[in-house]
Amino acid sequence: MNHNRKWRTSILWVSGVCAAVFLLLPLSDAVASGPSVSLDFGSGGPKQTAVVIQILILLTVLSLAPALFIMVTSFTRIVIVLSFLRQALGTPAVPPNQVLLSLALFLTMFIMAPVGQAVYSSALQPLMAEQISYEEAWKKGSEPVRGFMLRQVRDKDLELFITLSKIQKPERVEDVPTHAIIPAFILSELRIAFQIGFLIYIPFLIVDMVVASILMSMGMMLLPPVVISLPFKLILFVLADGWYLVVGSMVRSFQ
Repeated sequence: MNHNRKWRTSILWVSGVCAAVFLLLPLSDAVASGPSVSLDFGSGGPKQTAVVIQILILLTVLSLAPALFIMVTSFTRIVIVLSFLRQALGTPAVPPNQVLLSLALFLTMFIMAPVGQAVYSSALQPLMAEQISYEEAWKKGSEPVRGFMLRQVRDKDLELFITLSKIQKPERVEDVPTHAIIPAFILSELRIAFQIGFLIYIPFLIVDMVVASILMSMGMMLLPPVVISLPFKLILFVLADGWYLVVGSMVRSFQ
């Protein structure tokens, strides 16, 4: 019986491979005889080459847009603080990642709304009306974003990257290059997010310590304190209106 089953399985496999080959042969012929696509970068002269280069730069910027959106806005601080809050509560899977990321995204849009309006009115709207050039639109559009980052960045972090870039120290903050402001801003955001996370951990740590001490005094060594402290931490967070306090504090920290 086993020998017959092996033969039947082998026959089925061979039949499937043969059928796939016969089905793919017409498709390969169609692909081989189909229209071809070619890229020409220089036959149309320097003007066509410049257009192709602009398209490549645009595609590169669009591919990096999510990373730029995360790094030059308030998203980094918000998502780290929310992750610390979830860990402090002792619920690593609740709320799920989709909920936390969505909340962080909409809070970022709320915080960055004035900056976005400034970029639209000073750069995008005149550019679409063909009143300014691309270079001027980039310069005017980056100024509100730079202003937002400079308000949040720490002077110590900014001086660090100015020193590392080996450039002459600017006399004004407005003269600091953007490639030094962005990493300094990210470093400052990480520092502030970890500070807020530490403050969030303190009340929940106290609850864990109290529950652990009570269980040890009762001789219940084998019962994990986390199982008992989780309901108390949840009720403490709910009674204190924790989401209101955390979200309100984070939004106010950018103002």
